[in-house]
Amino acid sequence: MGRHAGGEVALSKRRRDYDEDDVRVRATGGSRPRTRRRPRHEDAAEGFVTAVDRGRYTCLVGEIAVTAMKARELGRKGVVVGDRVRLVGDVTGRPDTLARIVRVQPRASVLRRSADDTDQVERVIVANADQMIIVTALADPEPRPRLIDRCLVAAYDAGLDPLLCLTKADLSAPDDLLAMYEPLELPYVVTEKGDDVALAALADDLDGHVSVLVGHSGVGKSTLVNGLLPEADRSVGEVNPVTGRGRHTSTSAIALPLAAPYAGWIIDTPGVRSFGLGHVAPENVIGAFPDLEEGAANCPVGCTHLQPDCALDQWAAESPTGPARLESFRRLLRSRED
Repeated sequence: MGRHAGGEVALSKRRRDYDEDDVRVRATGGSRPRTRRRPRHEDAAEGFVTAVDRGRYTCLVGEIAVTAMKARELGRKGVVVGDRVRLVGDVTGRPDTLARIVRVQPRASVLRRSADDTDQVERVIVANADQMIIVTALADPEPRPRLIDRCLVAAYDAGLDPLLCLTKADLSAPDDLLAMYEPLELPYVVTEKGDDVALAALADDLDGHVSVLVGHSGVGKSTLVNGLLPEADRSVGEVNPVTGRGRHTSTSAIALPLAAPYAGWIIDTPGVRSFGLGHVAPENVIGAFPDLEEGAANCPVGCTHLQPDCALDQWAAESPTGPARLESFRRLLRSRED
């Protein structure tokens, strides 16, 4: 009993000797206080995003292809093909290595589309392109002028110079389709199978530009890329004989450098069957028609340029080419609403 009581007294004494300074607290999340300051990464390497695949980004650092992931500090900021970025970590390009994208440089241009015209959420397709090549087959599959119009609206909205590329001219003549776009003064190139002269003309148009190829499946985008860059070996699809639509072959956008003596990039994109323009405002479209802007200055406030009291009707009546230009402009606007 005495020994037991003495043990309790000694144990009680030892307990009273401890205080909070003697308790070791395990750090959670690091011992440094939280701060909003982010590392500057002044030694980060410059890179150009050439492909995106399930959260992995292929970036060209100099002449080295580097696989990277997006750093957590970027948050929800998206990274797309054409972005110019800064990377840290292993940028040697060796197998099984991974760098981190820590910064996305300001974009010179952004090509976007929405899921449909009622969807205001825009999806970025490519960044930093300066030219859009709208690829359309003259037959097999049949041309779709409404999709061409929508691509033109997206190009004007993004500040890209459009170029119409008509393929498969050996199957159908281009005259009717070219006549439709003549009032827009739209530059174009016509190609057919085995026509090296037309392919060289297209290469001249691509020289010095970052060009994005847009068009629905089966029109020949991958064939054009393979003709310009045989080593690209892009898979070529066929047209479904029942629906008349092309089968998707490219599943994601990819940027490919032009071969010497040309300089620049081709960005091949997956075939599209719709091009939503819910994010595009009418005033962004009229910016591509500088001759119409003078007449539009007299329009009522909030004019959609499709309403009966639009001042552009009076402007068109006083210009020899006005009616055709105005109808082309309004056709593009209607393509947003249909």
